[in-house]
Amino acid sequence: MTDETGAGPRVARLLLQDFRSWATLDLAPRSSVVALVGENGAGKTNLIEAISLFAPGRGLRRAEFAAMARHGTPGFSASLTIESAWGTHRLGTATTGAGEARARVCRIDGAPASSPAAFGEHVRLVWLTPDLDALFRGPAGDRRRFLDRLVLAVDAEHGARVSALERALRTRNRLLEENGERRWLDAVEREAAELGVAVAAARRETVGRLDGLVAETHDPASPFPFARLGLEGEIDDLVATLPAVDAEDRYRALLREGRGRDRAAGRTLVGPQASDLAVRHGPKDIPAGLASTGEQKALLVGLVLAHARLVATMTGIAPLVLLDEVAAHLDPRRRAALYDALLRLGGQVWLTGADRALFEELANRADIVAVAEGRANSLGA
Repeated sequence: MTDETGAGPRVARLLLQDFRSWATLDLAPRSSVVALVGENGAGKTNLIEAISLFAPGRGLRRAEFAAMARHGTPGFSASLTIESAWGTHRLGTATTGAGEARARVCRIDGAPASSPAAFGEHVRLVWLTPDLDALFRGPAGDRRRFLDRLVLAVDAEHGARVSALERALRTRNRLLEENGERRWLDAVEREAAELGVAVAAARRETVGRLDGLVAETHDPASPFPFARLGLEGEIDDLVATLPAVDAEDRYRALLREGRGRDRAAGRTLVGPQASDLAVRHGPKDIPAGLASTGEQKALLVGLVLAHARLVATMTGIAPLVLLDEVAAHLDPRRRAALYDALLRLGGQVWLTGADRALFEELANRADIVAVAEGRANSLGA
């Protein structure tokens, strides 16, 4: 393992209690590459999902917290011991209560933390799961969620802004449905315009930085084609061409002018909630959705690798990279190239796969962990 690979924060210990299929787990990986090997249903994805909870949001499955608790238990707990050049810290998260009283708590070194965003001081995460395979062919909503995850990895407050915007738009939709007073509509539209422009601006900055990094650093010989990125949407165009204050005024005017149309539709039709992430296959200069299935997979892998480099550049923290069942869908040439790229990122990498042979190229460079029947045992490098 190179010094560069070990430069970023790494999980030195993962503890779980009543999380998904895991009654208990105490795993202490020894390497900056961890390969979880086991049959389907053994609980491999559950392990990396637990790690993903240390990023803002609900983790890589976007599940409700009640669904994460092991069947028959009221809640779960998870903790990471993070080692880095800046020291060792313990991060913890758990759910308490039940039903409507269920709440999530976060702790850093035993002290309460306000939200998962506070974990960003110690660890950043990026991930790729099989659910993203249809990203370029699927609905715009899937790409917006992917886009917001890209932004969250470099701006931990972005999720709070997106949630506040969604609440403001729900309030506006309800007021329209109930023929609410104009002064209340004016007030909520002012709030929505401020939040909407902030959300669109954060997305635009991240997309611009990522597109620029890809353009500057892509290797023409790489088996992972480079992507070109952009944003499509009326508010995105406003943010790109107007100062923030003017963009807010124009968005507020669009909301006011569209009240009748939005009342009939039952939703707000203009805003960041209608934007789309436009991705093109760089070498072929075609929309990503028109590329072959294999090309789309390779394009997505390349995009996630570039995003990991961007996170390290913008935050100074090489991210943890979680890759669920990615290697199995790559040919040997691309698989070897993926491993080489991962080893250069500088952060700890967690991979899952059903066949240990998938990780032969990582011999002596990875901690191979056998996952089966509620146990996770290191098999060594």
